[in-house]
Amino acid sequence: MTLSPQSLKNTGNALEIAWSDGLTQRISWRKLRDACPCATCRVDRSKPPKPQPLLAVISPAETRPLAPTSMRPVGNYAYAISFSDGHSAGIYSLELLRELGE
Repeated sequence: MTLSPQSLKNTGNALEIAWSDGLTQRISWRKLRDACPCATCRVDRSKPPKPQPLLAVISPAETRPLAPTSMRPVGNYAYAISFSDGHSAGIYSLELLRELGE
């Protein structure tokens, strides 16, 4: 049986997916952004972490909650999600969405 989303809902801080097998999952937008499958993000995740500065200075954009700006289907197998931080290169397969769901 091929799983497919029956409904997708933005609950504010998360994506809620109701799957064709009856399971409903939530995935926070932050978790989705952190798990971006694009090539650039995969390379960045494989690098050793940068040392944190003793006094971190964040930009005004970093103080705002991360949110989706658009989400569109890619064929019958994935969704492309654009985020408020300007990132839009990730194409999230249905399998990845299912793995990330809680």
